[in-house]
Amino acid sequence: MTTDVQTIAKPATTTTRNQTPRHALRPKALALSNAGLVTVLIGAALPAIDFFIVNVALPTINANLHASNATLELIVAGYGIGYALLLVLGGRLGDSFGRRKLFLAGTVAFTLTSLLCGLAPTATLLVLARALQGAAAAMMLPQVLSTIQATTSGPHRARALGFYGATGGMSVVIGQLLGGALVSANIAGTSWRPIFLVNVPVGIVALILARRTVPETRAENPIGIDRLGTLLLGISLLTLLVPLMEGGALGWPLWIWVTLAVFPFAATAFVIVERRAEARGQVPLLPPSIMRMPSMRHGLMLAVPFFAGFGGFMFAYAVTLQEILHLGPFEAGLAVTPLAIAFFVVSLFSSRLATRLGSRSISYGGVILALGVVTMIVTTLLVWPHLSAWDLTPGLVLMGVGNSMIMTTLFRVVLSGVPVERAGVGSGALATTQQTSLALGVAVLATLFADLGTTLGPRDDFVMVLGVLCGIAVLIAFLARKLA
Repeated sequence: MTTDVQTIAKPATTTTRNQTPRHALRPKALALSNAGLVTVLIGAALPAIDFFIVNVALPTINANLHASNATLELIVAGYGIGYALLLVLGGRLGDSFGRRKLFLAGTVAFTLTSLLCGLAPTATLLVLARALQGAAAAMMLPQVLSTIQATTSGPHRARALGFYGATGGMSVVIGQLLGGALVSANIAGTSWRPIFLVNVPVGIVALILARRTVPETRAENPIGIDRLGTLLLGISLLTLLVPLMEGGALGWPLWIWVTLAVFPFAATAFVIVERRAEARGQVPLLPPSIMRMPSMRHGLMLAVPFFAGFGGFMFAYAVTLQEILHLGPFEAGLAVTPLAIAFFVVSLFSSRLATRLGSRSISYGGVILALGVVTMIVTTLLVWPHLSAWDLTPGLVLMGVGNSMIMTTLFRVVLSGVPVERAGVGSGALATTQQTSLALGVAVLATLFADLGTTLGPRDDFVMVLGVLCGIAVLIAFLARKLA
């Protein structure tokens, strides 16, 4: 067990030659205590929970605020876009000005914007508050991985990264469970509002704990902000995410296609600018040398389909349970419990699995995930139209096991080769990939549901989505071999 240690130099000791030993001037390494780890993991959990907590609340928000379908999607999309846009910048700011300082500022901002979301009187103001909440999350989340990278090493780091991966996966499931419970409870007639207001007391607790338990770290040689790179990355993400998330709801108007056509040019310009900046000896937003590292390159290639599939499935499953199987918010949230329990149990052994299996844990996880999806497909085909959430339990358990083996190992593998002084860059790149992929998964599956739901029956529509997820699982098992 580790304890917090301050970065201080011991007073010079006198030697026979009246000189100060070199080792006496070396500061002790900062160490992240168990309490500090729990605190930063709360900071990792809150943004992930809030990405998915609205899934089971959208019908209630629609009935309460009379929002259009496009506005409802923006309630999800606004948060995801604000989140993904500023994640890398948040990591860079933490490297320069102090990760603990940015974590505290992000926690305050997230708490306040959550309050704004919970008090929003109209759907339009809720969309704006959600975008601000996503921006606040982008200040807070990158500091979690950066702090872990900078304050742990060896088995302690592997264990901490395993917990981080488990937190990310569990938070997605908890978001839907908690959202369903709070909406169904209708506390004091507040309907959907507690799904955001619950962040206020949690954020205050996290703020108090962070001031006491999280050590301050920053890059040894702070670097400036890559303004042009940040601008081009923002344009690239906006021109990709906005059309994909809003195109279907708006009927794919011309401006959506024009916006989407800008994406490849913006992305190409971003890559060129980053390469030229590094060639001039500058440190760009996403240094190509870091992105070319085998662990980072192969890990991100694997992370994109994994998180897209995970996010898309959680959205599709929530829609199927509520709109097709006609479950209430609480029952729909409760239906993911088997996946959550399996994920949590396996995550407890993530460090041992990572030590024994290494990157093979991801390959095995992909196979188990595929088996779980196939089990759900067979069950759906056999039991429909009398399908219930309980019928899907065996498949969900296997999916939970597979997802946990993949996610808890993925973060460790991706960041294993990133130098400590570039921890913010590595964690920012990974977090941006994660959130962008989750948003893409939701966008693609939403469009798929809308387009094919009218031509296919509800059973075949759900089975088709599961088939896509099965293909992703097989792809992950294959790609993971490159990480060995």
